[in-house]
Amino acid sequence: MTERIRIGISSCLLGNKVRHDGGHKFDSYIVNVLGRYLDFVPVCPEVECGLPTPREPMRLAGDVHSPRLMTSKTWQDKTEQMQTWADSKVRELEGQGLCGFIFKRGSPSSGMERVKVYPFTDPREVKNVGAPVLKGSGLFARTFMEHFPLLPVEEEGRLNDPVLRENFIERLFVVRRWYDLLESGMAPGAVVEFHTRHKLLLLAHSTQKYREMGRLVAAVREYSPEQFRTEYRRLLMEALSVRATAGRHANVQQHIMGYFRRQLTTDEKQELVEIIDRYRNGLVPLIVPVTMLNHYVRKYGDEYLAGQYYLNPHPVELKLRNHI
Repeated sequence: MTERIRIGISSCLLGNKVRHDGGHKFDSYIVNVLGRYLDFVPVCPEVECGLPTPREPMRLAGDVHSPRLMTSKTWQDKTEQMQTWADSKVRELEGQGLCGFIFKRGSPSSGMERVKVYPFTDPREVKNVGAPVLKGSGLFARTFMEHFPLLPVEEEGRLNDPVLRENFIERLFVVRRWYDLLESGMAPGAVVEFHTRHKLLLLAHSTQKYREMGRLVAAVREYSPEQFRTEYRRLLMEALSVRATAGRHANVQQHIMGYFRRQLTTDEKQELVEIIDRYRNGLVPLIVPVTMLNHYVRKYGDEYLAGQYYLNPHPVELKLRNHI
């Protein structure tokens, strides 16, 4: 890649004291680990829309599909204020070159999903306002996801799940490489190279989407540049949004193994088959078969496989494949 990965993030996760109580929610993994590879664009919807710090806490209330943003004690409606700012903010972010966004879990403005939505009952008049339902999205988060439907998004809490974490970060790196392709001018040869190098990675996610993309690339000259960019990016991100399974990973690994069928000894073949089966059955993490395959790629100097992002989708220092 030619540049670092630039993503939006809820400001409090960086340690900025913008929470309603004047505090923060510093996340050491995001800042100290991912921060070695990412540049952050901090966003605090409450502060940026004009609310003070500290301030009265807020909650979502009413219809889960179109909730109101209410202060939790004095019951002031801040919906229009927040929505007007959010609509303006996403247009501003169009020029930031974002590859994704990390939201603050549970926030009535920035929660991606499962945000509490309370019954529309004034707490000053009714002592028990009723139990909330975990079906909402924060107003800014919802606006962002609707405006940038193809960008990878996650919450800091969900990044504790190794599978979700690896998939999110993998997509960030793909988006950055896609931006590099756009900036290069997207010559047909460069498009074919991009698609070819992502082949095995895409197959680990969705064979169907990969085939659709292959047909699109084969007919690239039949589309206007804008049509091709739009359709290819849509298919690319839809494919990577499909969670890669152990079974599909194992199928890709067996496909790679086929490139060495003439070089490997009988014992080496048997060992590799056993390791792939152990991974498929959950006995070893993904890094184990991938490390062995990388060894054979280096040993036998296969140029095609050496260029496959499947074998090195992100820096090994992140240890993302050590836990899935």
